Amino acid sequence: MRPNIVTEAGVQTRVGQWWNAIPFLTSSVVVVCGVIYLICLLTGYDTFYQVCFLPSAVISWFQVYRFYTAVIFHGSLLHVLFNMMALVPMGSELERIMGSVRLLYLTFLLATTNAILHLLIASLAGYNPFYQYDHLLNECAIGFSGILFSMIVIETSLSGVNSRSVFGLFNVPAKLYPWILLIVFQLLMTNVSLLGHLCGILSGFSYSYGLFNFLMPSSSFFSNIESASWMSSCVRRPKFIMCTGGNPSSYIPTYSAQNTTSSGFSTGNAWRSLSSWLPQREASNQSSEDSRFPGRGRTLSTDRDPTAPAGETDRNLHARLLEDSSAPDRLSDATLNTMQEPRQVPIANAAVLPQSQGHVAASKEQIQKLVAMGFERTQVEVALAAADDDLTVAVEILMSQQA
Repeated sequence: MRPNIVTEAGVQTRVGQWWNAIPFLTSSVVVVCGVIYLICLLTGYDTFYQVCFLPSAVISWFQVYRFYTAVIFHGSLLHVLFNMMALVPMGSELERIMGSVRLLYLTFLLATTNAILHLLIASLAGYNPFYQYDHLLNECAIGFSGILFSMIVIETSLSGVNSRSVFGLFNVPAKLYPWILLIVFQLLMTNVSLLGHLCGILSGFSYSYGLFNFLMPSSSFFSNIESASWMSSCVRRPKFIMCTGGNPSSYIPTYSAQNTTSSGFSTGNAWRSLSSWLPQREASNQSSEDSRFPGRGRTLSTDRDPTAPAGETDRNLHARLLEDSSAPDRLSDATLNTMQEPRQVPIANAAVLPQSQGHVAASKEQIQKLVAMGFERTQVEVALAAADDDLTVAVEILMSQQA
């Protein structure tokens, strides 16, 4: 007899599972950047002078397209691999929270604000009347790392953690984590754009502070885009995340000075004042109503029947009411007489029928029993009138209306 053999999944299977877990937009960015680098490698294009972010070219010839072409081009294999491996965890988390379309809009917004800040700082350094430093105007910057630094700031603000690990070597306060990474990359790597990374951090903090709130459309705007016919092929993909279908326990980070609290690392009033200007996590005011099941849910009332004994619990009360309604010998004579007559078909939300049409007014005891079970008094009277004072049928009518 062949023994049971447990084998581990192969490398190809693991890679496939890892790739299938990456949401739609994040995996699309990885594919686009990888394909563009492969085309540049095969064609021998390695100058990047026409596509990089060059402040002097933007100012002189108004080449605004460099805002976005500089983001998707990379200078080396290590460059594109490092950026894409850093993008996968952060981009996947943000996409699950925001949705694919919202994150795409945010990516374009961060690319634009990073480039504008880069252009302003380079212009101030190159054209100020005191000391002109024109090196930043002629610096050619490419790569996705500027947006990655913005995502680091936003993801850190969303996580709400107090500390972050730097490459698994040591922990630093979460609010200082982007700045520590900026210094570490500048010290360990050559030919790194300090200004590009710095502008990414500034854009991330601006978004976390809420300075970009007036640039962020409402959820209905993204929902209209997702429902458009030209988006149907993307929306049908299993990895696509709807704007309204992300993680309901997550939220878009905003800043409010009223809800800020001092960090655990504060040591005095001066540090608490400084930390109040740093982005803090807010509670999301989301409705508890599920959009798939509109309407109000009802629960059994916790009020006790005034005729019940003082020590009787609500559960026993409900059980006693059901027993009373199921035992024929405990029903009134009027109820026994009506059980022998043909029953009237119940109509939901029907009006109370007048007594002149042959219906006997419901007794106060029956009304109190049904009200104690959690039904509204008006609906109880309607149900009893429709059921000819049959308590069992009235309960069925009320339950069907709730369903």
